[in-house]
Amino acid sequence: MEFKCQLHKMNVNHGTPVKYTLKNDTSELCLNDYISQDISFQFLNEILCTSCGRKTSKSFFQGFCYPCFKNAPEAAECIVNPELCRAHLGEGRDVEWEVKNHNVPHTVYLSNTTGIKVGVTRNTQIPSRWIDQGATEALVLAETPNRYLAGCIEVALKAHIADKTAWQRMLKLEHVPYDLNQRKQELIAHLPDDLKNYVVQDESTTKIRFPVTQYPEKVKSVSLDKEPYFCHTLVGIKGQYLIFDSGQVFNVRKHSGYSVVISA
Repeated sequence: MEFKCQLHKMNVNHGTPVKYTLKNDTSELCLNDYISQDISFQFLNEILCTSCGRKTSKSFFQGFCYPCFKNAPEAAECIVNPELCRAHLGEGRDVEWEVKNHNVPHTVYLSNTTGIKVGVTRNTQIPSRWIDQGATEALVLAETPNRYLAGCIEVALKAHIADKTAWQRMLKLEHVPYDLNQRKQELIAHLPDDLKNYVVQDESTTKIRFPVTQYPEKVKSVSLDKEPYFCHTLVGIKGQYLIFDSGQVFNVRKHSGYSVVISA
């Protein structure tokens, strides 16, 4: 197999286990099929901005050239801090894009990665958002009509629960089971009354199983900037990471825009 592509976030399908694929202009590669096999990545020394498509010598914020990092709506501050979103006011870096992507229903959720965390995503991104974070289980806490209100709920809860994933621990499977519904009820009590109106009482929990045959004891990241060619045995995929038998891991999403040849 030889597959040439510009890397992007892996496409996910919530099966048992999760199915991961990469695409180019004409075909797709199912990475699950190569678990327990040697697989190599060759960086072709070309990075294309995932927003404007121009060639860039350095990637910013998961695939942008510097001008797009500074100006593109996909890299706006409200991506990381949704409480700063202004789409509901008809404002933003690109109002049309903001209305289409942020002035739409959003979900506030609880997920278990290496502990319970709170997060925000568009309704259409469930369950792929949970999969991308490497969550083993997740549930909906609230649904809002826009990103701003979801961010307000997240801010109200961040004093009582984490909002970040410890990715190294997630890849080592330092997993502790939690009662997500019990934690949900505890957190609801910390919400201001006006935000409690958006709480969803559905108690259903989504379970996620990843295609991993071996978890690393120690985690070491592989960077195409430092190691433009590498070849290892693929032993699993979790979140947006490829896991190799050497204990090295490769963050596919971080390398968005990199042109590569993948061989097995």
